[in-house]
Amino acid sequence: MRVIRLLMLAALSFTLLTAQADEEAATKRLSELLSQAQTISARFSQLTLDASGTQLQETAGELLLKRPGMFRWHTDQPMEQLLVSNGEKVWLYDPDLEQVTIQTLDQRLTHTPALLLSGDVSQIRENFEIDYKEGGSVVDFILKPKAKDSLFDSLRLSFRNRVLNDMQLIDSIGQRTNILFLNVKMNEPVEDHLFTFDIPEGADVIQE
Repeated sequence: MRVIRLLMLAALSFTLLTAQADEEAATKRLSELLSQAQTISARFSQLTLDASGTQLQETAGELLLKRPGMFRWHTDQPMEQLLVSNGEKVWLYDPDLEQVTIQTLDQRLTHTPALLLSGDVSQIRENFEIDYKEGGSVVDFILKPKAKDSLFDSLRLSFRNRVLNDMQLIDSIGQRTNILFLNVKMNEPVEDHLFTFDIPEGADVIQE
C-alpha cells in the first residue's frame, strides 16, 4: 500500500508541475504578444448574444489603446457612446442623453477588460488562470478569472500572425460578447490628449 501511495503522490506532483509549466508557457506567450504593441488602433465589430444564441445587440466603432492603461472606445451611431480613460479616470459620454459619467478607473483586469490590452502584462497571471493553443498563424488564449467578483467567467483572446484578431467574453448567465478587430495598426504615434475628455457645454455630469 505504501508503494501505491508513493506512486499516486508522484503522479499527482507530476500533474501539478506539468500544469504549472503549461500555465507559465501560456503566460509568457501572451505577455510576449501583448508587449509588442505599445499602441493599438483598430475598427471593431461587436456582437452580443444571450445564452440561447439569440442576438441582443450589434455595434461597431473605433478603439485606440496606449500603454500603460489608456484607452478610447468609440461606438458608432445609432447607439453612439464614447468611453475614454487616461489611466486614472474613466469618462463615459452618451451624446443622445447629453450625459457624462466620471469614475475612477478600476485597475483590476477582471473588471476592466480593456486593461488586458493596454495595461501591465505582469499582472495577468495574478488575475487569471491561463490556457492556450497554437496552430499555424493563430494563437488562442483562454483566461479564467481567479476572483469571484469578476465581470465575466471566461475570456478568449485570439491573435493571427501575431496581431490581435478577436475577443470573446462569457458572463455568469451565459451571455456572450464577441468583438472582432479590423484594420489593426500597432506602434503608431498617439498623442496623450486623445485619452482625456472635455465635457461638452450643457452636458449633465454624474460623478461616481
